[in-house]
Amino acid sequence: MYAVIRAGGKQYRVAPGDVIKVEKLSQAGGENVQFDEVLAVSGSEGELGKPSKAFVTAQVVEQGRADKILVFHYKRKKQYKKLNGHRQPFTAVKITGINVNGKDLA
Repeated sequence: MYAVIRAGGKQYRVAPGDVIKVEKLSQAGGENVQFDEVLAVSGSEGELGKPSKAFVTAQVVEQGRADKILVFHYKRKKQYKKLNGHRQPFTAVKITGINVNGKDLA
């Protein structure tokens, strides 16, 4: 049993018990989060469909920043070099349940 959700402009395939890193959320550690934008839910026989009313609940595990990514700009023969670094903030959430049409599927 899994669901496909959209969070922070990206899509994630989640199942109960999974820990995923999403774009930074405003909730603090230990708080519950609800993802309302559910794109698909798998059924018991493996079928996949878009539900009319569904949401995924999760609990915030931690907040942090990812590893540094170096951005290097370079123009050959012009003596132009520029180095920049970036660390993307994230929120790690643990999926606690999938609810479809009022029924918990977890």
